[in-house]
Amino acid sequence: MDKNLKILFTDKVIKLTDGFNFVARDAHGAITSFLGVVRSVNEGESVIGITYDAYVRLAEKILQEICVESTNNYGKEIIQYIAHQVGYLPVGSITTAIYVSSPHRKQAMSACHYLIENLKKRAPIWKQEHYLNGSTKWLKGCCLA
Repeated sequence: MDKNLKILFTDKVIKLTDGFNFVARDAHGAITSFLGVVRSVNEGESVIGITYDAYVRLAEKILQEICVESTNNYGKEIIQYIAHQVGYLPVGSITTAIYVSSPHRKQAMSACHYLIENLKKRAPIWKQEHYLNGSTKWLKGCCLA
């Protein structure tokens, strides 16, 4: 695997320092990040948690492709880290952590935005919301067809 890229799916709490430390470089003046967090309300429903499921091997492959595209778009020197937790997560939990470093902020910020937008559209990751009233609902996600 590329030394400038790390992709992690885990059922453990994501350690934010791991992502920061992976992308930090003396020659890079910018580190940007995105953290996805379970929110308490979605579409008017009171949410108590989310269960994430993923087709991990395919998701890793797709995220690697997205990272290659990002590198081609924003510079070969960028360093990228993506972590996604699977399983049940209560409100306030970090679901996704993306870190990107580069010599300049515009590259890092653009690449980070590219990564999260494409992860949401293309990676086979699905979420089931759990509501205060006891009901659950699988939300629309990536279609493998």
